[in-house]
Amino acid sequence: MDQSYDAVAAWRAAGEARDAAAAVAALSPDVTVVSPITEQFTFRGHRQVRTLLDVALAAIDDITYTDQVAEGRTVALFYEARVGATRLYEAQRLRLGGDGLICDITLYVRPLPALTLLMTRLGPDLARRNGQPGLARLIPLASGAMHSMAVTGEQKIMPRVAPR
Repeated sequence: MDQSYDAVAAWRAAGEARDAAAAVAALSPDVTVVSPITEQFTFRGHRQVRTLLDVALAAIDDITYTDQVAEGRTVALFYEARVGATRLYEAQRLRLGGDGLICDITLYVRPLPALTLLMTRLGPDLARRNGQPGLARLIPLASGAMHSMAVTGEQKIMPRVAPR
């Protein structure tokens, strides 16, 4: 059986165009998206994923998909982008349902400072949209501290232990 990857092509085009509505159109109604931060943070269904995409696509600039690897109903996508001045690299594992739409997405982000900066940018807006204004005020403090540690490690500590 030949597998159609039309939904994947639509997902890629929507991401590069920062078009959340078009991205959701490539998804199964019961889609799940697993956060790169923790497995405990999963978005389910069009409504939750649309909220995530609205917030994420506003925070991430210059998305350019670079690679796609597919076998059967599983597709790995890779893109490069920016969060402010910080380079971000993301891998996405997509699984397609029997209808050809994307039904499962797991996200992986590197380097760590890009992930912590993304957390700092996305967290407060997601918390507000989820009716948690107190948490929206707390997230910048907690994630800001993590981001500061990640940047310090990346810029000051890790270069000292890099292979020579």
